[in-house]
Formats: sequence, structure tokens, C-alpha cells
Amino acid sequence: MATEYPRSNISGVGLEKFAELVSAQTNGYVTVRNAFDNELKISSGEMLRAAEAGRIAGGDAFAGPLEASDPVFGLPSLPFVVQSVEAARSINEQARPLYEKALAARGLKLLYITIWPSTGLWSAQPISTPADLRSIAARTYDYNSAEVMRAVGATAEYLPFNEAIAKVRSHELNAILTSGDGGAGRKLWQDLTHFTAINYAIPISIAFVRTDAFDALPEAVQRQVMQVAAETEQRQFQLLANRTAENYARMRDNGVQIAEPAPAPVLAALKQGASAPIAAWKAKAPPEAVAIVDQALQQQ
Repeated sequence: MATEYPRSNISGVGLEKFAELVSAQTNGYVTVRNAFDNELKISSGEMLRAAEAGRIAGGDAFAGPLEASDPVFGLPSLPFVVQSVEAARSINEQARPLYEKALAARGLKLLYITIWPSTGLWSAQPISTPADLRSIAARTYDYNSAEVMRAVGATAEYLPFNEAIAKVRSHELNAILTSGDGGAGRKLWQDLTHFTAINYAIPISIAFVRTDAFDALPEAVQRQVMQVAAETEQRQFQLLANRTAENYARMRDNGVQIAEPAPAPVLAALKQGASAPIAAWKAKAPPEAVAIVDQALQQQ
């Protein structure tokens, strides 16, 4: 199973635990070989197609870039819709049947969902005012986040994480939109020494497997695999309780200046920039998905 993120990132932690538990639960009948850090050169946005083509049996894909395959996958990373872990859990429980349906249409089966720590903005310089946003060239993690950053005057492009790191080090980029978790795992503090806790989204990644590979297992083993998937999802959720605090402590230990909360004028500008991408997403998403988002916005 593939992920574009490192072993220490929450995506990698989940895959490693899933592989360990599957082997133990099935007495070695099922083994999972994980490929971390984009080892297979398959980004999250390419992962569903790679599985359909038989290049991988499954993976853990960051959901935002999957919106190109189906708008429902853009739901959990819409800007400033979900502002708490509890809201993230609720919205994804409601959306789970939509994720399952979208995967099934591609011959894929949902195993488990990982809710990530909140997304912030890593940068080479502090982001204190809306004018500072116009000076950044940022890596974003999906189409919508790129549109938000462009709306506030930044230069932005969606890139897989490892490509973004390379561009930061070559000084083509000076900011990355990601959680403190992904940044901590990759040690972004070597180049980006400021983190603004904008709470852009509480996104997810989706672990999945090809349906044909799953169906080839005996029914008893299928049940064991899904039991392990449910246990992994619960373990991943429990990680969130202390994950952000641990990440921030590690970041501060390595010289990162964290702006928490983010400056109010910066947040106001970003939220204003988010309105058009949300409206565009609603125009193409299924009514069930739009209803989930509308409810979440009403409950803020």
C-alpha cells in the first residue's frame, strides 16, 4: 500500500499499524507491504488510477486531490468548513457512504479513514497581515486550496509533498499549506521557520484496497481485515488527542515560530477568498454532499 507521506506522518503511522494488525489477526495469511514517502512515485491524486490499473493493491491517499476523480472527495478539505475534531468526525461519518460509493465505482473498497491535524501555513517569513500573503509562493494540497491562496494574491500550485519540499529547497516556493504533522514528519523547519495556525481545514486521508484483491480472500479473512481496518481507524482518531500539541512542541524545539491563533485580518482575508471555491464545489457536488457541508456551516 502506498502513501506519498513519510512513515512518521499520521498517514504512515496508520499504514504501519494496519499492516502489523492484519498480519497478526490473520496469522500471516495476509501481508501488507507499505511504500512510504512516495517511494513508488504515485501521488495521492494519482493513487486511484494506479490501483485501477493494477500498479498497486491499495494505498492511503490524501483526499483533497481525489476531487478530480469525484467531487465528494473534496468535501473534507473545503476551506474553513470544519473547525473542530468533533465536527470532522461527524462530517466524515455522514460522508462515508459517499466515499464508499465513489470508490466502488472504480473497483475499490474503503478500509479506513484517517482524520489529520488541522492545516496551517508554513512560511519562510511571518504572515502578520493580508499584505504578507501576497508575497508568498505556496504549495497547496488540492485545487480548492490553490484557488483560495490565489484569491488573496499569493502564487500557488498544487504539488505532491515531496515535490514541494524540493521546490522549497531550490527557493522556487517559500510556503507550504500542510498540517503541523506532515511538516513535523518531514522536518520542514530546516527551510520554513514560521507556522501560522490558520485552521484551514481538518482534512482526511482514505485507505483503500482493490475490490478484486479483497474479494479473492476467504470470507472469514475478509471479516478479519475489516475488523482490523475499524480498529486502525479508531486508533488513528485517538492519536489526534495529543498529536497537535506534540507536533507544536517538536516544532518549537527546532526553532519554528508558531502564530496561534493566526492574526484576525489574515484569517478574514483567507475566509473571504474561500467563498468562491466553496460555491464552485457545491455546483458540481452531489446534493447529499452539499447538504452535509451546509449543515456543517450552519453549526459553526
